[in-house]
Formats: sequence, structure tokens, C-alpha cells
Amino acid sequence: MRYVIVGTGAVGGTIGVRLSRAGLDVALVARGAQLEAIRERGLTLVTPDGEHTAEVPGYGDPATGADVPTLTPDTVLVLTVKSQDTEAALRAWADLPVVGGGTASERLALLTAQNGVANETAAARLFDRVYPVCVWLPATYLEPGRVVASGHPYSGMLHLGGYPDGSDGTARRIAEDLVAAGFLAPVRDDVMRWKYGKLLRNLGNAVEALFGRDSGAVEELYEAVRAEGEAVLGKAGIAHTSVAEEAAERGDRIQSVPVGGAGRQGSSTWQSLARDTGSVETDYLNGEIVLLGRRHDVPTPVNAAIQRAIRQAVRERIPAGAFPRARLFR
Repeated sequence: MRYVIVGTGAVGGTIGVRLSRAGLDVALVARGAQLEAIRERGLTLVTPDGEHTAEVPGYGDPATGADVPTLTPDTVLVLTVKSQDTEAALRAWADLPVVGGGTASERLALLTAQNGVANETAAARLFDRVYPVCVWLPATYLEPGRVVASGHPYSGMLHLGGYPDGSDGTARRIAEDLVAAGFLAPVRDDVMRWKYGKLLRNLGNAVEALFGRDSGAVEELYEAVRAEGEAVLGKAGIAHTSVAEEAAERGDRIQSVPVGGAGRQGSSTWQSLARDTGSVETDYLNGEIVLLGRRHDVPTPVNAAIQRAIRQAVRERIPAGAFPRARLFR
């Protein structure tokens, strides 16, 4: 199979370089300084085992008129953009032609290797074959052309399956490629249940991005946003994995270890603030809980406050970890 990584950041960069080093045909889609770096010197993946540079083709956004890779029937689109960029990416790729006839949305497998649970619904409106991926992959992208992946001995665990449920031969073939590339890749008929469990974990991303890991407010807020999330999913009747189940699944098979003497610096939301990207995915994480709470009449004041605060941090360009605590509680 051939792989086109749509959104080469921390997750997309790690997957792309690993697949390329395993001998798979890979193309990377990026923008701005990241795209320039990929084209000039390739993409470097820094791991506990050393540095690996993949010199693979880099492409821009089809919506801008940029050249795109040739799409053959065995091409897999791996969507790794942040959730706020999903709609635009889907529309940019959906109607591109595939060799032999038809379009990408009709013929190609689309993997949604993203946080949150809204991406699959958006993708299924356009694409016939959607494969959700629950991403457990500790990685950092702060510098163009360079991604640090701290997972060891595997770079991450990528549960995948069909949407809305089930699995098929395509999912299993993709999983085989991921395993060959250095990932754990369980195929699950209930992959969305795993993604909802990951959603609960990701509710803390914005807390860390606002206050850092060591603030006295962090642990209390982590517990509060998760408690609201569990209450909402329970009322909505949405199944999700538990902390104990996830810990048993991961076990000691993947450890996040220091790379170059430093541990992972922060979550994907923290990295977005640190890079001053101008947007974050919180409206699709904490905002998903707020939305479900409104639908099912469950109060979610802490998630709503975090959601508003992170938008303010983006708007006012408040650095990661520097949001004033008093402003949130006020």
C-alpha cells in the first residue's frame, strides 16, 4: 500500500517517517515552514534510538492549487491534521481523481488518526471508507523539519477499525504495515469506544496548555473535566474504555522515555500554543463534552470554562503554561 500523510506534525511526522523507513511508499503533506523543510532536507524523526531522516516527497494543500501525489487505488490517506482543520482537508482531497477512474472519496481508504470523535462523522459525510484510529503516540513537533517521538520500544499504539464499527481486510493490511514500521496496531471492531476513552484523557490537554504540568490547579482541574466527561457519556449512553482497561492494554509495552535528556514537553494542545499556530483543537475535545452536555441536560461548567479560556489564550497570544489562574476561576 501507498500512504499519503495529510498533516505532517507530531503524529503525522512520526507515522510517515516510520512507514518510509519500513520500505513503504510515503508522501507527506504539510504547509509553511514545515513543507519547506521537508522539501529541502527531508523530515528528521528523533527517537530514543537515534535520529532518522526520511527524504520523501513533500506536497502542499490541494485547495491552494498545489501539486498532489498521484493517487492509485492502493493509496491510503492518513488524516493527521488537528480537528479544527478536518473539514477543509476532507473537501480538498475528496474529489481528487484516482488512477483508473473515480475519486478519492469513492475509492480510497481514509484513516482518521486524530484526537476527538467528530472527525469520523465529518469524514463519513464525504468518504465511503473511513477507518478511525485511536492514537497513543507521545511525540512533539516544535521545529520545522524535526519531530521528537519518545515512545519506546514502540513509537506508539494505534488502534484501528471500521466506522462506525467492525473491521475488514483493509484494516488488517494497514495494521500489518504499521507493525512493520514499529507500532503496536490492534484491530478493533469497537475502535470508537477506544476513541471515546481517549477523548476523556484528552480533556486534560487544555488544562496543561493553560497552566503547565506543575501548577497547583492542574490535578483538581484534570479530575473535574474528566468527571464531567464521564457523567455526560454515561447519560448519553456512549461506551468508552476505562483507565484500568487502557492501562492493561498498554501495560509496559510502551514507555515515554527522555530523548536527548529531555522528556516530552507537552500535549498537542500545549504544542499548538507554544508554536503560536493561531488555533487549537479544544473545541473538539472539551467542546465535545460541552455539546453532549447541552444535548443531554448535564452541566459541564468546568469544560466550558476551559474551552473559553483556551480561546482567550489563543486570541491574546498568551504563552503555553502562562494563563492567569484567577482569570479562569473568575
